[in-house]
Amino acid sequence: MNAGNTCPVPMNAADGVVVVGAGLAGLFTALKLAPLKVTVVSPVTIGEGASSIWAQAGIAAALSEGDTPEDHAADTVRAGAGIVGEAVALLMAREARSRIEDLLHYGVPFDKDLEGRLTFGHEAAHGTNRILHVKGDTAGRAIMSAITAAVRKTPSITVLEGVSARDLVVRSGRVQGVVLAPTGDVSQTDTFVLPARAVVLATGGAGHLYSVTTNPVEARGEGVAIAARAGAIIADAEFVQFHPTAIDIGRDPAPLATEALRGAGALLINGKGERFMRAVHEDAELGPRDVVARAVYREAASGRGAFLDCRLIGPGLAEQFPTVYSICRSAEIDPAQEPIPVAPAAHYHMGGILVDVRGRSTVDGLWACGEVTSTGAHGANRLASNSLLEAVVFGARVADDISMAMPPLPPQNLQAVTRGTVAVRPNKDSIRTLRETMSSKVGVVRDADGLSDALATIVSLERESGNDPQLANMLTTAKLIATSAFARTESRGAQFRSDYPAPDEAQASRSFLTLERADEIAREATGVSSPPRLRIVSQG
Repeated sequence: MNAGNTCPVPMNAADGVVVVGAGLAGLFTALKLAPLKVTVVSPVTIGEGASSIWAQAGIAAALSEGDTPEDHAADTVRAGAGIVGEAVALLMAREARSRIEDLLHYGVPFDKDLEGRLTFGHEAAHGTNRILHVKGDTAGRAIMSAITAAVRKTPSITVLEGVSARDLVVRSGRVQGVVLAPTGDVSQTDTFVLPARAVVLATGGAGHLYSVTTNPVEARGEGVAIAARAGAIIADAEFVQFHPTAIDIGRDPAPLATEALRGAGALLINGKGERFMRAVHEDAELGPRDVVARAVYREAASGRGAFLDCRLIGPGLAEQFPTVYSICRSAEIDPAQEPIPVAPAAHYHMGGILVDVRGRSTVDGLWACGEVTSTGAHGANRLASNSLLEAVVFGARVADDISMAMPPLPPQNLQAVTRGTVAVRPNKDSIRTLRETMSSKVGVVRDADGLSDALATIVSLERESGNDPQLANMLTTAKLIATSAFARTESRGAQFRSDYPAPDEAQASRSFLTLERADEIAREATGVSSPPRLRIVSQG
């Protein structure tokens, strides 16, 4: 394994599979593809920079006594506000046992009782205790540590660290390679192409398109953009989940106060010490995330402020939730003695590259898994702790599909005709403008005027972006989110339109969008046409 190799194309890379992304979905896919040759592309050292490692809650699985996959699927459907693919939700719930067994095999130390049996926690909108944790709030880090160690021990996996995907190479309607460039803040760099028999995008979410987010800086939505530019259909892009309890201490990204705290008895209060969720939803603090996020947003916008009161958890708080406790103490907050200030933050993108149950996109040669996709399992509002489950279930399915029918070799001259030079210095002012616009206009509460303003800003930034491929990719995904939100003239799940505050049963279906259609909607909303899109590689 060539860990840390950043420039030469790995020997015989074209014989195998390229997995772009080194979060849980990408690394699990690579492991499941063994012994096939796989090259994993990561902008940073594997095990870092992925949202998976930051997951505090856990992974949902119907394994406890009395629980069933059917009940898990039913809870998933209810949380998804009417547009979950029921067959997909059931498939995911039924395959949870096998994937948990895989994770245990890789050494994930899930919490157990004194008799060695797995223990299960409770989170919002789940009908029973079915969340597997690791030391309360360290599941993501523990899972990623185990999976990363397994990847480094697997001889069929080559890791390219310090490189980022900029584009896909499409020939005769099929993806046959990935355009890569070294990660970093430099003015010019040589791009190079990694040919591949199959490409798997597992690039994670899009939270860093927003100025307030729990996601790492690498979660910029670039995978959605490069897939859309290659012709892939994007589904449900308008549905961005805002976590209601990001810790509001001025950090970027915002640290997260896991939902498991509310499952353990923490309460939401305003600055007057009043609980406000009881008047909003029958499940109070354990209501659906979109409902809780909007309630927290309203309290903050009113000037009353919003706080998570963990004092009822008792003296075991530091031991039960060491990550949250440590973050709070670093900000001179003692969560055992005083409430934690919280605010909604962009957390998870339910939308993404449309894939089927095998992880196939609508473009030949391109598979995808994890948060970059839209499988239909989450609908308009992801059920807590289903994301890590989806990553491993569909990572395994992608690997199985590719293994069953290995695609043909790419052309031998692919690399030579696509090498080039591209500017990659991030335009920090434009990125700041984009993120602030997305938070203020395409955030927890939306309306037509705000969305039109956001699209006008995005189109203007596109005209000014020059040859910055990172910014171009961010703007593309932002446009897909904003145009989808503009086109859905109702409120459903994570999409709340103040000008259309009620759900419309005529729109109780998933949304599907191409980049060309997004350009048309943006033009209709703003009266301004988008500029020609930057392409690093011409398609043939």
